[in-house]
Formats: sequence, structure tokens, C-alpha cells
Amino acid sequence: MNILEKANQTYLENFPKESYYGRCIFLSWYCERGTCKFCFRSTIHHKVKHAKTAKRTIASVLVEAVLAKNLGWSIEFLTGGYDIYPFEELIEIIKNVNKIIGRKVWINLGSFTKKQLEQLKPYVEGICASIETTEETLHNELCPDKPIKPYSEMLKTAKQLGFKTSIAIIIGLGEKENDFEILQKFIKEHNLDRITFYALKPVRGTIFENKQGPTTEYYTQWIAKTRIAFPKLEIIAGTTARRYKEAGKLLQAGANAVTKFPATKLFGTEQAKTIEKEAKKAGRPMQGTLTKLPDINWEKQVSLLDLKEELKDKIKEKLNQYLQSMEKNINKTK
Repeated sequence: MNILEKANQTYLENFPKESYYGRCIFLSWYCERGTCKFCFRSTIHHKVKHAKTAKRTIASVLVEAVLAKNLGWSIEFLTGGYDIYPFEELIEIIKNVNKIIGRKVWINLGSFTKKQLEQLKPYVEGICASIETTEETLHNELCPDKPIKPYSEMLKTAKQLGFKTSIAIIIGLGEKENDFEILQKFIKEHNLDRITFYALKPVRGTIFENKQGPTTEYYTQWIAKTRIAFPKLEIIAGTTARRYKEAGKLLQAGANAVTKFPATKLFGTEQAKTIEKEAKKAGRPMQGTLTKLPDINWEKQVSLLDLKEELKDKIKEKLNQYLQSMEKNINKTK
């Protein structure tokens, strides 16, 4: 039995066959740190285009929650650049997302103090830390202003306070295969509930712009090893508009879900259809849909929300823009 077969068997012994799409909802594109050497937020072009004041409107954030609820997507977490929103405003956004989806949400928004975590506890289910790589020398080189220690301490404090915890890791940054032992130790030490893997996407203007992302084989090896080592850990694997054909292999390697695919922008496209087909082919059919809009009264869905009328009007306007674009994609592929 090869490693993917073993990982798949391990998954099926511990989870239902169904997979799902995890939607990350971005709150902003600017980052106060903005120095991680692989990240699009570190480039000069991005910093000029997205100034510190460039935040998403609350309505556009909440529209994604409305879509996720009605399309059967799971919200992986609320994320974005660090230290952009005042803490009180951040809590208000989280509250509103919870009202829409009917449950607490996960967040991946940097390092929080114990006091802040206590304030978040009524509204947040889980805390994710974007560690990027657990190999500390490589991490310090690539993320000079984001040391591991504060995130490690936050994860331990969050676990003590009753949060679920997770980390996000990028494969292809220069880690070695035997660095898996370091990742394994980190997962055990922090008693994590979840991990998200991403494959490096080379970004123009960074030191990786002329590099290649990891091969599917190398990427899935990390996922499979993690599944075998941690049979009950929730694993989410990122794919993109460029790597979408590997979705089935990510699930066969033991992932519970796929994420990062731009599902609203590419809803109903051949790429979205391929992800659903590959998941089914892998014996892991997806909950929800990336290709078909449900026949529902969307305006009524928003009207029933426990939100201020002015905000609901803005959500309806933005939602209509999203739906028109998604329907246009569907019609193109008929």
C-alpha cells in the first residue's frame, strides 16, 4: 500500500466520505507587517494599490457569508492583513457573520493577547495561526517580523480557554522532507484540531517569482504524512485556479476539504465543475455546490437577517452584483 492509499484509508476510518469547500473570507488586503518574503502583500505594487486605509466594506464581507450559508460552503475562517481593524470593530464583524451562518466562526487574524481572546470567546469557535513553516530558521528568514513564539503562546492560551486551534502551512518555501518531524512535533505540542496546507504560489515582485510551486506529488506527500500521523486531525488543503485539477488527489491524500479556490469569481466555470468531478471520482463527493445556484429568494434571505436595515440594503445591492457575475459564468458553460 502506497502512502496515498494508506492516508485515504486512514481518513475513511475516521471521517465521513463527503468532502467540502472551505471559504476564507478576507476582511482586508493591506497588512501592517507586510514583510513576509513570499506574500503578495510584501510587494511594492500591492502596497501602492492597497493602502492602510483600504478595507473591504462590511456589506461585501457579509455577502460572502450569505453565499456560503446558501451554497453549502463552510467558512474556514475570517482572515486578512494583520492589525487593520480596531478590535471593537473586528468583534462587530464577527458577530454579524455569526448571525448569518448561525454559528461561531473561526478567525486567522494575527496574534491576540489573553485578554483579547477572552473577549473573542463568546463569538469565535477556533483560532488559526499562519505559521507558514515550522522550521524556525527558514521561518525567521522568510517572515522577519512574524516570529513563531507569540503565535505558539497564543495557540496554547487559546486551547486553555476552550478554543479549537489550527495553523496554516505553506509547502514549497524551501523546507526539507525531513522537516515533517518538526511539523509533527508542533501539532502534538499544541494539540491542534485542524491544519490548513497551501502550495506556494510564486508571486511577481517576491524572491519566489521565478520559482515553481511544489509538484502535486510533493504537496500531497505532506498532506498524506499528516493524515497518517494524526488520523482525527481536520486537514484542509488549498488549491487555486491554476492547480484545480489536483483537487481529487488532495482529498485522496487525506484532506477533509479544499480551500482557496476563488469560488465566487469562478463559480459555474469548467474549473469549478472539474473540482466537483475530481472529488466525486476520488470517492469524496462534495457537500454544497460550486456550480449551481439554488432556486431561492435571495432578497428574502437577507431581509430575514437580524441586522440593521441600512446594512441589509447594502448587502442586497452587493449580493445582486455577485449573483449576476455567477449566473454569467454558468450561462457561458451551458
